[in-house]
Amino acid sequence: MADLDGLDVAILAALQTNARMTNREVAARVGVSPTTALDRTRALRRRGIIRGATLDIDLPSVGRGVQALISVRVRPPSRDVIEAFRDWVSDLPETLGVFVVSGDVDFVIHVAVADNDALYAFVIDRLTEREEIADVRTTVVYEHLRGPGIGVTPTR
Repeated sequence: MADLDGLDVAILAALQTNARMTNREVAARVGVSPTTALDRTRALRRRGIIRGATLDIDLPSVGRGVQALISVRVRPPSRDVIEAFRDWVSDLPETLGVFVVSGDVDFVIHVAVADNDALYAFVIDRLTEREEIADVRTTVVYEHLRGPGIGVTPTR
């Protein structure tokens, strides 16, 4: 784990509430000068701790009102097969996220589509047509809640 002090943690917490916050706002929130806040934020980026910011889109507003988690098992479970499937499914426009997991399945794919017909077509026409697919289980998401971010604590 990266060495994070109290100021680093405070900056991360502030930016997780609003990644578009100005540097002056971050500085005021954490109680340091704007120069100190900027230097620390840049250092967090250089160290790879802050990797970017994402845009949160209201999916129903853009015609993708049905979300699902699709559990997939591939065969044979070799590195080549897993990596090829991971890369293919990650590039699909319906895919919001891909988790490579252990246990009964190899992947959990988070998708958003227009409606149940589009979900059915995605699973039947896109996924199950691939020869490496051994099993698919689909769970419809009724509601997707997001937490405020990671809970980070100082290491010093």
